[in-house]
Amino acid sequence: MEQEKIDRINHLAHKAKTIGLTPEEIQERRCLREEYLAAIRASLVSQLDNTYVQDQDGNVHRLEKKK
Repeated sequence: MEQEKIDRINHLAHKAKTIGLTPEEIQERRCLREEYLAAIRASLVSQLDNTYVQDQDGNVHRLEKKK
């Protein structure tokens, strides 16, 4: 996610705490938050896909997704 979008989320959060948001800004904040969370989830999935565990015997296993 681009830094300018993160800055916009922070700006809207600060504005919501101080003077409040218009309905358009509330919708914009909701969309930006959803995009931000999707990016975090994708990053975490990618990191877990590249994680390996070594057992006591020295064998290396890739983490498997739960069904």
